[in-house]
Amino acid sequence: MKRLLRLEGASLAVLALILYQLSGGNWWLFAMLLFAPDLTMLGYLAGPRVGAWCYNLVHAWPAPVFVYLVGLVLDAPLATHLALILAAHIGADRALGYGLKHESGFRDTHLGRIGSD
Repeated sequence: MKRLLRLEGASLAVLALILYQLSGGNWWLFAMLLFAPDLTMLGYLAGPRVGAWCYNLVHAWPAPVFVYLVGLVLDAPLATHLALILAAHIGADRALGYGLKHESGFRDTHLGRIGSD
């Protein structure tokens, strides 16, 4: 099951990259912001519960879907580009085995414990 979920993440990351290219996104912006979602890990400074909540809020699929739809409705290409960057980040994370966090600790995810493979 883990392999299938990782493949799913990789597929979604590739799809986000293709859509980003087709949408005319700036690749410098992509490179600068690809790891920005990981700043949510700073929430762990307030404890594992807050850290997991902050991390999961940004690393769950509804986040890029919502931002993308807002970008479409408002005809705001920057919003759609940001959503695709976030989607690529989430897909790559899933492909590497980084899942949504449990409150028990950063290494405990919905894909299993990080580093247990």
